[in-house]
Amino acid sequence: MPIDLQRETLGNIFIAHRSQLRGVAQRIVGTPELADEITQEAFLKLAEGETMRNIERPFCYCCQVVRNLALDHCRRQSVESTYRVYMDDGELPQVAGGSAPEQGLDERRVLRVIEQVLSELPARTRKVFELHRLSGLTQREIGKELGCSATLVNFMLKDAANAIADCRGLLEA
Repeated sequence: MPIDLQRETLGNIFIAHRSQLRGVAQRIVGTPELADEITQEAFLKLAEGETMRNIERPFCYCCQVVRNLALDHCRRQSVESTYRVYMDDGELPQVAGGSAPEQGLDERRVLRVIEQVLSELPARTRKVFELHRLSGLTQREIGKELGCSATLVNFMLKDAANAIADCRGLLEA
């Protein structure tokens, strides 16, 4: 029973001091409309919340709830504004890490050309390239695995890199 009495007391205190609590919210969020929303949310939290402890100063508690919700709102707006982009012309904005569909087509075309160039390399050179670039092995580890020197591995990697660099002509065709 004391919990219900306390909740009702909090509700009554909140209603009695609603204009002051709204003022607290408005000083933080800046607009009366947002202050109304924050105040309403605070009242609902207090009305629905299960308070298991005795609150010595219920008005101060109500002020703190309103203040915390207003600050949370401001923090959330600040974070969201770093990700939100407004465009005047109605076009969809570029999303960080996103790409245009044409760029995806170009990237696939580049990969096909590189795959074609690598398939034309000697099998051992292609294997060295794959072990180094895809498996992340060092030149020494590749040499040990293939039974050749790290210097030879280095030359094969240069051959593969030169072949890929020379494929630019295929991309422009």
